[in-house]
Amino acid sequence: MKKSDEQWYFLQDVATLIQFAKTHNIKLTGGELYRTQYQQAKYLKDGKSKTMHSKHLERLAIDFNFFIDGALTYFKEDIQILGDYWEVLDDKNEWGGNWNFQDCPHFQRNI
Repeated sequence: MKKSDEQWYFLQDVATLIQFAKTHNIKLTGGELYRTQYQQAKYLKDGKSKTMHSKHLERLAIDFNFFIDGALTYFKEDIQILGDYWEVLDDKNEWGGNWNFQDCPHFQRNI
């Protein structure tokens, strides 16, 4: 499958996730979708990332901001329902909240 096809399926799942969040009264705002090599290198240098192989470089990852009752939250317990849902949408989907190095805003597609 071409990478553009994977990106298409990824964004379809993102749209589904956004609708799912809405039904659970969780408002999402967008963070990063795409990063340049330069941005990724800076994040690595600054300790904001652990790799130069981020799925953001391939447009296969997105970070969200989460609002529950008007309050911004990144607590895993608050958004676990979204991470669980994301991972059942497709076996290629992975949520950063389930990593040892937790990255709760991060949702990606592995290819």
